[in-house]
Parts: sequence; structure tokens; C-alpha cells
Amino acid sequence: MEVPETRYARSGDVAIAYQVTGEGPFDVVFVPGAMSNVELAWHVSSLASVFRSLGSFCRLIRFDKRGTGMSDRVAGIANLETRMDDVRAVMDAAGSQRAAIIGVSEGGPMSALFAATYPERCWALVLYATFARKLWAPDYPWGSNEGELRRDIEETERRWGTAEDLAERVAVLAPSADEADKSAWADMIRLSGSPGTAAALNRMNMEIDVRYVLPAIRVPTLVLNRSGEHDFIRGGSRYLTEHIHGARHVELAGADHALGSGESAPVLQEMQTFLEAAWGAAGAEEQEPDRVLATVLFTDIVGSSEQAATLGDRAWRELLERHHELVRRQLARFRGREVDTSGDGFFASFDGPARAIRCACAVVEDIRELGIDVRAGLHTGECELVDGKVAGIAVHTGARVASNASPGEVLVSQTVKDLVAGSGLNFQERGLHELKGIPGQWRLFAVER
Repeated sequence: MEVPETRYARSGDVAIAYQVTGEGPFDVVFVPGAMSNVELAWHVSSLASVFRSLGSFCRLIRFDKRGTGMSDRVAGIANLETRMDDVRAVMDAAGSQRAAIIGVSEGGPMSALFAATYPERCWALVLYATFARKLWAPDYPWGSNEGELRRDIEETERRWGTAEDLAERVAVLAPSADEADKSAWADMIRLSGSPGTAAALNRMNMEIDVRYVLPAIRVPTLVLNRSGEHDFIRGGSRYLTEHIHGARHVELAGADHALGSGESAPVLQEMQTFLEAAWGAAGAEEQEPDRVLATVLFTDIVGSSEQAATLGDRAWRELLERHHELVRRQLARFRGREVDTSGDGFFASFDGPARAIRCACAVVEDIRELGIDVRAGLHTGECELVDGKVAGIAVHTGARVASNASPGEVLVSQTVKDLVAGSGLNFQERGLHELKGIPGQWRLFAVER
């Protein structure tokens, strides 16, 4: 198999490098770990073997995340939402309408989020040596201490690219590799990103938490890890399996973190068997999803009854028309979908929480120029699709979050906050709340603007 040509997909104003290998009956998108390089990967013999093996039974689409490898360098590191946009851009450029997603290590959380958000474009999911979150939590005891992670980030910036740093990284990734392969691994890592890129990526990963997304994944899912890996990976794999409906977990022998290093044949065989079965069972037939992960936004004018009484019918109607015009302008700008409009309130849905937050903030600022205030609330959750529109408990939750917002405030659930790591958005905690008609207590956060 010849080394494929590197092509570029446009995602907004950023060029994302990708390659296509093989001509199998179905497409597979390979989401890499922290650092990758679609061209230098072919110089790592164990990685090249993996790509040839995968390309022997599918059409394999590989890419470099923005800021890494052959893709455009960018300021900072994009959040999960923008990275999902990059995957869709690569699929579009490669002519792939639907694909299975393989998420490796750091690429796993975004892959899980993609499968839940775009079920119409993902027919199967493989998660290899990955996790749902990085930080320790009472119900996630495999996570790392925040102080330790921050010290690691400082060390990354200080030591990135040195011989000692690379040797330590390769010792974790591919301890079983021979010296030639270890040297190739080190070269690829060093040439795939800068100290600032590596540190920014680690900061984002430290904040990521996709635990609340997992129950919304409805595609066939395979979770893989090796038995000799750190408990962070082994425990994380068990957690993913337990919280994704119908997921299958396979733990294989070995301690290498890298997919291609060590005994890779059993891992690849598990992937091939799973993907071929999933494609044969349901993947070949396009099905309209009946559930999808979405972010819902609710807004309403504060004190609308008093405003209407003060202004009179005609002036109030003119104000509402201007209000509606401004809200719809921002929905179009941030790719929101208007679901319903009732009097002085809007209900909209988004395929990304960061866009939804920025839309809500823009609405609040624009409407203030009319001499009135709106409140806004957002929640991300699994929604039913009824006649193409989102519905269900997640929608009711979003409405209840909005009802707790103060005038001029954008209030979000913790699920929304946890999914926008790396977006540059900041929040102030508003404590625990009981949401009318919604079980449990909910931690809410106000967006700082």
C-alpha cells in the first residue's frame, strides 16, 4: 500500500490535514491522541502497520487536529465543539457522509461527544485507551489530582522536545518498541507541536468531563484497553463501558499505550470484527436518529407584563418585533435553530454548547440596547426528535435553568460548563438548585462576560 497524499479540508478559516487509506466498503475516521502527524506517522513502523491493517478492510480517514501535525497552527487549542466541526469538515472533504469513529487516548472524549451529537453521521464508535475525564472526583476515583496535573503542564512547557522528555513520553507510549521505532516516535512527537500547543492541550484536557454525555450515545460501541496500563486508563475504560448503552469492553494483554506498539494484532482483530459486524447489522442502512445530544437555549424578557402595560399595545408590539429580529440575527450567526417562539420568549437548539453560550450572551447585550433585559438559560442533554424538533426532559431542564436566571444573566447547567473546556469562557458558580419538576439538585453557573 502506497503512502497516501496529504490533502486539506477547510474548517472555517483553518486548514486541517488529512489522508485517506484503503478502499473498503465503509468509512472509518481515526481520531488521534495528543500529537499526530499524518506524514511522519508512516515513518513509525508500528503505526504504519496499524494504518495498513485498518485500510485493508475499510476506507480509513486520518487527520491532524488543528494546531498539530500538518494542520494549521492556531492560537491556543480549540474546544471539543470546534474539533467536532473539524471532523465534519474532513468527512465532507473526503466525501464521507457516514463513518465509524475510532477515538484514541486524548481523542476519545471528542469522539464520544461526536457520536452523541451527530448520530446521523456516525454508525459505530471504538474507544481505545481513553477516558471520560482527567480530574479525580468522588464518583471518578481514577482521575488525577489537579495540583499534579498543573505541575505536569508546567513541566511540559519547560522540557518539551528535550531528549529526556521525549524518552519519558515514548517509554509510556511504546515501551515494547525497538530502538528504531522509539526514535521515530520521538521525532514525530517533537515535530507535531510546540511547547505552548502541548501545554494548552493538556490544560483543556484537565477541564474536560464528558460523563453526562455517555448515556446519549446510541451507536454500537467497543471499548478497548490493555491490562498493564495505568489504572487511570483501565478504570476509565470500565466507566465508559458501564455508562454507554450496550457498550462492549475488551481488555487485552500488554502495557503499551500506543495502538501500534506491543501486540497490536489482537487489538486490530477486535476492531475489525466489531466494525464489520456493526456495519453488517445496521451501518449499511441509513436510519434517521430519534434521539440526539443537543444544547437548548431559553430566553425571555424580564418584566414583560409591566413593560407592555407601560408602553401600550402598539409600542409593545413594535418592541417585540425588534426583539425578535435581534434574537433571530444572533441565532443565524451562531448556527442556532429556532424551535419555538411564544410571546416574549425564544426556545432554540444548538449542536454545540459554546456556540449556544456565545449566542445567549450576544442576545443579552443586543436586547439591552432596546432598554429591556432578558434572562437566558442553557442545558445540554439527550433530546427526543419529534418532527425534526428537540423535545423531552432535557428541554424541560433547560427551561427550568432559564427561570432561575437573573435579569441580564446567562445561566448554564454543569453539563454545559464541563463541555466547553478550552473555549475561553469563564463562569461563576451559583450553587445547587432544585428545578421544578426535575429530579435531584442541579449545580448552576453564570457566564462571565
